Amino acid sequence: MKRSEENAYREYVTARMESMRRTAYLLCRDWHTADDLVSITIGKLYRHWSRVGATAGIDAYVRKALLRTWLDEKRRPWRREQSVEELPELPTAAEFAVVDRAQLLDLLDGLPPRRRAAVVLRLYLDLSVEETAEILGCSVGTVKSQTARGLDTLRTSATRTSGEGY
Repeated sequence: MKRSEENAYREYVTARMESMRRTAYLLCRDWHTADDLVSITIGKLYRHWSRVGATAGIDAYVRKALLRTWLDEKRRPWRREQSVEELPELPTAAEFAVVDRAQLLDLLDGLPPRRRAAVVLRLYLDLSVEETAEILGCSVGTVKSQTARGLDTLRTSATRTSGEGY
């Protein structure tokens, strides 16, 4: 890589690092794993920078690489969730404001990976249906149905959970 390309790469990564990290966190719900995902993604970006660095679709390339990295990591046996023997205590009313955000993240975590990806890309990153379809490698109709089903699941789960004392 030429020095000028390397400087452009550094500037790009520096400007987008926090956004990539937040997106990765929404996908995986763990800051350490999010950092790993971002590291892997920027490594992939570095390897392909001479090809994609000058294109207009670099943000889409990075989002797609981040999403695919997350989906790959989900398949690894050491990344699977582990069960606990004892459930945590229910929150008190004083903790309610924090629980709302945590509850939303838990609900989001309960979605299947492709639905979660569709919801995060469409609603958090505010991407169009077409951009989301390109990143996910599926049709526009699939993005619409995955997003709608994801939102329905979130609404149902939130209603059910709010009735349990949250």
